[in-house]
Amino acid sequence: MNIVVLVKQVPDSGAERTLSRTDHTLDRAGAELVLDEINERAAEEALRLKETADAHITVVSMGPDSALDAIRKVLAMGADRGIHICDDRLHGADLLTTAKVLAAAVRTVADVDLVLAGDAATDGGASAVPAVVADLLALPQVTHVRQLDVDAGRVRALRETENGQTTLDAPLPALVSVTEKINEPRYPSFKGIMAAKKKPVDTVGLDDLLPDADGFLVSRTRVVEAVPRPPRAAGTRIADDGSAGRQLAAYLIAQKLV
Repeated sequence: MNIVVLVKQVPDSGAERTLSRTDHTLDRAGAELVLDEINERAAEEALRLKETADAHITVVSMGPDSALDAIRKVLAMGADRGIHICDDRLHGADLLTTAKVLAAAVRTVADVDLVLAGDAATDGGASAVPAVVADLLALPQVTHVRQLDVDAGRVRALRETENGQTTLDAPLPALVSVTEKINEPRYPSFKGIMAAKKKPVDTVGLDDLLPDADGFLVSRTRVVEAVPRPPRAAGTRIADDGSAGRQLAAYLIAQKLV
């Protein structure tokens, strides 16, 4: 079985994040970057499948030089090979461009049986890239998965959204995006970290994946202005002198909350 895992390097959600003053995109040079946690879970699911079946795992990531660290972490977890899409022209790529480039990279992997991804990146949260990649590759898409089984050339998954749970079944090849509830990712061992240094990683650019990329529209939108969030205003304190209920009701009415 050939498995492709799509991963992304994102700013640490617990650290300070700022925007570039020139184009209002994320200032990655000043951010603490990590492998997105949801991608770790997708990688873990691939590794669990590898433990029960003869599987080869390719990790694909699009980003600047630093994105190689995200690939190396998944290789240290146990994946076999990496593809790093690195091209300055992809800076600020929108959702559709990202999906097109990722899909083109998946096409370079022979006989793919399963594509795994996280359902939403923490720095964007659009939750749409996996679905678009699946559409571009003409693959069945099984999204928001919290439990996955692969057997006899089919995937069977428990899909969970805010509207409830659904059990889905699809033939391979297919694309599956997972939620944070699917598993707990393993930590790379020292042996895995050392082995990852010798595993192959192919670095490709836009011209390698899309030879007709001249004039490629990287983003259809741009941020024209960004201002810092205003400081939180002081709250209103209500002393309970017997009229707290009336004061609270008056405040809610004034704020048009009731």
